[in-house]
Amino acid sequence: MSATIVLIGIGIFLGSFLLMLILFPSRSPESSLLEEITQKPRMPEEEESVPTATSGLDVENLAKPFAFLTSFFTGDPNPDLVRRLLLAGYRKRAHADIFLGSRILLPLVAGLCVVFLVKQNVLLFFLLALVIGFFVPDLWLARAINTRRENIRLSLPDALDLLAICIEAGLSLDQGILRVGQELRISHPELSDELLQINFEQRAGVPRLDAWRAFSGRVDLESVRSFTAMLVQTDRFGTPISKSLGNFSDALRTQRRQQAEEMAAKTTIKLVPPLVFFIFPNVFIVTVVPAVIIIMKSFTKLGGA
Repeated sequence: MSATIVLIGIGIFLGSFLLMLILFPSRSPESSLLEEITQKPRMPEEEESVPTATSGLDVENLAKPFAFLTSFFTGDPNPDLVRRLLLAGYRKRAHADIFLGSRILLPLVAGLCVVFLVKQNVLLFFLLALVIGFFVPDLWLARAINTRRENIRLSLPDALDLLAICIEAGLSLDQGILRVGQELRISHPELSDELLQINFEQRAGVPRLDAWRAFSGRVDLESVRSFTAMLVQTDRFGTPISKSLGNFSDALRTQRRQQAEEMAAKTTIKLVPPLVFFIFPNVFIVTVVPAVIIIMKSFTKLGGA
């Protein structure tokens, strides 16, 4: 009986979700053509053939049911949430709607599973499922932010070397940024997106230094902030940009190597708890316990004699 109720509930939920997808109006051919025309000048020809992570997923249509659901509970997204999504690389309003909708749907789904599947202590597990389902999106977002920052930190020295080569070859700083963003599209997609975003902002009329400061604020990484400060000083004092990029890239690689050495040095300390609690007891059992058993048997025979 309980399995039937669960299947009926899942069917009702999926049917309602598909019905909302069908009822919401999709984009007209005119709007699709307008979007293609407006975006085509911004996209270089080399980038059109590069597949993106979200090329097969229409985020706007996927977010419509979530936006309809969140409209009953909240208004505009919290600026702090928008900034956190921006740090994770999600810039659209649809991403905020999906995140807020998942905050509402996940506790409900988890609570329904507990109600239909758990037989004892239902209230305790129900409250626990609500709390876990509410905080799962936040945990995922924090992990996504840390992963993106780490990927950008590791890819920044390679990008700076390539940018220095482009500038030494005769390209300007803006053209070099665009070229580096195109070349790193596959190997370092996070940093490539940020560099192309800088180029888009400069095309829209944003000053170069303001675009770089906005890049530093979006990433919120110490090495990027230092790089932006270096660019500001280079532009102010007129020092050669290629030499500054090379020196800064070498400094970043040295810092990364020192961090790796520090992590390697910490492994000896981290190995102590597994040795004490898991390996030493097994070694003690294998080597000492047989001798103890033999000695006990010998004393038993002597006592019997």
